[in-house]
Amino acid sequence: MASDVSTTRSSGRAALSDPAYQAFLLLRTVFTAAPVLFGLDKFTGLLTDWPGYLAPWIDGIVPGTAQQAMYGVGVIEIVAGIAVAVLPRFGGWLVAGWLAGIILNLLTGPGLYDVALRDVGLLAAAVALALLASRYAPARRAGSSY
Repeated sequence: MASDVSTTRSSGRAALSDPAYQAFLLLRTVFTAAPVLFGLDKFTGLLTDWPGYLAPWIDGIVPGTAQQAMYGVGVIEIVAGIAVAVLPRFGGWLVAGWLAGIILNLLTGPGLYDVALRDVGLLAAAVALALLASRYAPARRAGSSY
């Protein structure tokens, strides 16, 4: 048993010194915190006037007001951040898909092309998280204890 503990500790140190694992941890942390914080801000509006980012054609097809649509967006973003924390292999792809939708919205909306370009970079980082998670956060199998 003592050798199991020392093996786990030494492999843990080795993992922490692996640059790819460090990148995975960084991306997992950022893509957990950022969606949750931005999602919460959809309810408070402290950072910006979020309804102004909604493309008019989307505002025309979603029920309710643009602000009400932002409440729904906020809930989705919070769920996506939690998914990254708990299931990064799935959560990374969820965030990437969500960012693709945001990019489409921004490219077809009120001239926010610079923000759309930034979000392309975030989408690439979310895909990198999902790919790294396939190595560093393996899927749980039925009957496994981890």
